[in-house]
Amino acid sequence: MLTVYGLNGRIFSGSLEGLRELGPVQAVARLRAVEPVRRDAGAAAEAGVLLGGPVPGEPGGLLATPEPRQQAALAAYSQTQAQRGAGASTRQALSLTAQLMSRQLITVPVSATVAQGLDILARARIGQAPVLNRQQRLVGLLLRADLLPIPSALQDGAAWAGWFERPVGDVMWTPVPAARPDTPLREVAQALLDLRLPGLPVMNDAGELLGFISRSDILRAVTREPPLDLWG
Repeated sequence: MLTVYGLNGRIFSGSLEGLRELGPVQAVARLRAVEPVRRDAGAAAEAGVLLGGPVPGEPGGLLATPEPRQQAALAAYSQTQAQRGAGASTRQALSLTAQLMSRQLITVPVSATVAQGLDILARARIGQAPVLNRQQRLVGLLLRADLLPIPSALQDGAAWAGWFERPVGDVMWTPVPAARPDTPLREVAQALLDLRLPGLPVMNDAGELLGFISRSDILRAVTREPPLDLWG
């Protein structure tokens, strides 16, 4: 099951097929798809912004994740691996979001400016983070690529200063889809492809943020010891 959260709270809860038919989400996805690619990180340097991490579009860029995420993604299987070393004959396959999601909660307040949001992402060396309101409820998803506009769009220092003073609410993805811990990984992977998103927040039924699952988490699982079962 997948859910969708916007500025007014949860607006959808249902299947992947239902998500595909949800107008507000599809409208945002189409809008993002036609936006020019932010491929010049030098413009940020000219504006005096230190990214502190890989450049989007470069190896380890937008989808880069910190090393602790690798450990968190496999934490559920440490006991299985130990048993395997002792002669156990079976290993549990990875098939649910809870088994791969990162539980390291890095978020951006909706009241933050673009400059503050960029600083949060850069310090954590991640490419995206959920945006929360004052009640700690999910209202959007902030992508680092959306924080660096095309250089030609901002002609002078005043324009750049104005851009970085804008609230993240002006540039975040909203409404934003979210997964549940028991959402099959296949559904998450398909949603990421359909909507061109790098990852999804993971929420419980009470609307509380539990973690985040990214494309990198899924791809990393393909190359790690525990088997990945997308079709089970």
